[in-house]
Amino acid sequence: MTAIGKLLRPRSVAVIGASADSSRMTGRPVGYLQKHGFTGAIYPVNPRAKEIAGLPCYPDVASLPEAPDAAIILLGADKVEPAVRALAERGTAAAVVLAGGFAESGGEGGSRQQALKQAAGSMRLLGPNTIGLVNLTDRITLSATGALEVGDLPAGRISVVSQSGGILGSLLSRAADRGIGFAKLVATGNEADLDSTDVLEELLDDPAADVIAMYLEGLRRPDRFRTAAQRAAELGKPIVVFKVGRSEAGERSASSHTGALAGADRMFDALFRQLGVIRAQTFSDLLDISAALASGKRAAGKRIAVLTSTGGAGTLLADACGITGFALPEPDAATAGRIAALLGEDEKAGAARNPVDVTLAGVKPEVFRSAIAALLDSPSYDAVVTVVGSSALAQPDLVAGAVTECAARTDKSLLVYVSPHAPRIVELLNRQRVPAFTAPESIATVLEALQRRPVLFAPESAAALSAPANLPVGPLNEAESKALFADFGVPATREFAVVDAAGAAAAAAQLGGKVVLKILSRHVAHKSDVGGVRVGLTAEEIPAACAEMLERLRQAGAPTPEGFLVGELARAEVEMILGFHRDPQLGPAVLLGLGGVTAELFEDSTLRLLPIGRTDAEAMVGELRAAKLLAGYRGAPPCDVPALVDAVLAFARMAGALGERLVEAEINPLFVGQVGQGVRAVDGLAVLQSATPA
Repeated sequence: MTAIGKLLRPRSVAVIGASADSSRMTGRPVGYLQKHGFTGAIYPVNPRAKEIAGLPCYPDVASLPEAPDAAIILLGADKVEPAVRALAERGTAAAVVLAGGFAESGGEGGSRQQALKQAAGSMRLLGPNTIGLVNLTDRITLSATGALEVGDLPAGRISVVSQSGGILGSLLSRAADRGIGFAKLVATGNEADLDSTDVLEELLDDPAADVIAMYLEGLRRPDRFRTAAQRAAELGKPIVVFKVGRSEAGERSASSHTGALAGADRMFDALFRQLGVIRAQTFSDLLDISAALASGKRAAGKRIAVLTSTGGAGTLLADACGITGFALPEPDAATAGRIAALLGEDEKAGAARNPVDVTLAGVKPEVFRSAIAALLDSPSYDAVVTVVGSSALAQPDLVAGAVTECAARTDKSLLVYVSPHAPRIVELLNRQRVPAFTAPESIATVLEALQRRPVLFAPESAAALSAPANLPVGPLNEAESKALFADFGVPATREFAVVDAAGAAAAAAQLGGKVVLKILSRHVAHKSDVGGVRVGLTAEEIPAACAEMLERLRQAGAPTPEGFLVGELARAEVEMILGFHRDPQLGPAVLLGLGGVTAELFEDSTLRLLPIGRTDAEAMVGELRAAKLLAGYRGAPPCDVPALVDAVLAFARMAGALGERLVEAEINPLFVGQVGQGVRAVDGLAVLQSATPA
């Protein structure tokens, strides 16, 4: 058994700093171990006590009769290090450190945490600054959370990994109140040693858990998390994550639209989407979605039947589901006939509607049972939601029994919306693994998760490309940037880089017709903001336009440009943005979206972390609201989407070839022509740094 395995399932536990006073925090862990049924050896350690909770108390670690599999340390921050060293020397596999005052406090706390890790040697550490862990499968509680005061904590099929100890206790108590059981709950705290990914990897091999719920503030090792999440998808164990920090702006780029669009939280969105991880949008969703997935049932699609005994509640559900994109089709003829047979003559017409309202038939278990069975059997529906109304309060066990009996006979998802305040009914249903909720919005959110299937896209297996030789360091001007993009397969518009107005006029004459004039400067990224772009000029108008641009730059305090760029006047069906962003935590990513000067205004964009493959690039196009424009909106000709996909892949290959040298890059706009006309980079920027030493 691994050290983490021994931490989760120890045969013996030392409680360092245990107190005989059960009212104190240090007095809780021994009592909790006994109360919740731990059958292994418990060794309290306290030099000032002979006995605690009927158990012999030992003065120090050296006096223990054996090396414990695990230990929980209840000492203050200044006394933890000697205890950790003593446990490591004794041969303990892993220890939980509850005390705070380490890296989370800054200053000396960081040094204290590093010393703690060194003292542990090969012994694994959970924490510090953690509330510990709870293993309800095996009745092991290495924790001081007050949530363990609850007497009846049901075991279930959900395991939790939380970077916050308080959240662990919150989930434990909330779930117990609703009849939802957990397998394991682990709070990783400061993650001086064991982090959330370490624990996730261990839990994937635990047969007691079918779903992993995670509360994350960040990821120390994104690559390891990606590998673990891919394995979870292969095993069929859904991961549900509630990631905090959504309001953070992330690391903003000073020179590109991509940097503003690719905030830190959107990078996590992209990571989770690529890995098939379900992201909970609210804290309550974390428990709701996990509980529904733990039922083992799924929804094959978005066709929902609603059965209600109260019209208002049925309307609430129909509205919530409709807003989320679910359909409520009317029952097919055979199903409507089965339901009509259950109703009185005056209400048979209601059998052909959805929601199906059986209010006037009375809340009889046999009516509910038969109506639910008819909807579950129907080929017209992918999932069924039944409403339990106030009239069921008098017979909670009978109503819950009818629902659970039907749920046991089907592979379809059966959810229950409990309309009145009826915690007894909610608990009864959840204990039978029938997901029950008290808000219609929760039902819609859960249905969305139940019909999702993880789709893992494989990156391209193309041969590695090498970067062009003699690339400059720092920001490239537009001509240099587009030349770099073209080297990797993203073509640009026809254009000439010149040093002065005379050269610009000559270039315009060579191109013929009307042209585009831009300043050429590696120090001005958004040229239109300083009057550095003119469209539709003739060769005769060029000299005056150049002089005007130089004067506006001078007035704006901008540096003198390297020259001018004169290009053909291209046309596009749709303008896109294609960008590269490097997140300091998650690494490189490619962004695709609706482009032009309004890119940040409309914020229609999507991200993928690198590396990616063709299926990723095609999915990125499909996720955009602009996908309708690209397909040909309201009679407009369809665009060359295959060429756009090729451009995304070429851009990604460039990022892979340049590696750490590429700081940021962007094409905006990227003109997309009609089918067969391809794409053209009309403007762009790139920033490079020197090669990182091997």
